[in-house]
Amino acid sequence: MIDIIKAIQKINPNAEVSVDGEDINTIEWHNGTTPIPVADIEAKMVEVQAEYDANQYQRDRATAYPTIQDQLDMQYWDNVNGTTTWEDAIAKVKADNPK
Repeated sequence: MIDIIKAIQKINPNAEVSVDGEDINTIEWHNGTTPIPVADIEAKMVEVQAEYDANQYQRDRATAYPTIQDQLDMQYWDNVNGTTTWEDAIAKVKADNPK
């Protein structure tokens, strides 16, 4: 679940707030920050969560790709041997984690 402060900062990046845990009713507005209606914050939380969920494939791919060092080694040996090890490895990650 997207936290309350993250949603508030998406609405107003300059907002200064504090929240007691996950309770939206405990928002404290600081340094003259104009309060944002709770309904607007909740709507933004839903929107941000949907964006986060829609990009799960990116997080999955990031952990599935070989390290940069391994990829460079694959590319070197592919060039030397005329193979497609690197292309195959990247294609497999993309196929296993589609958009």
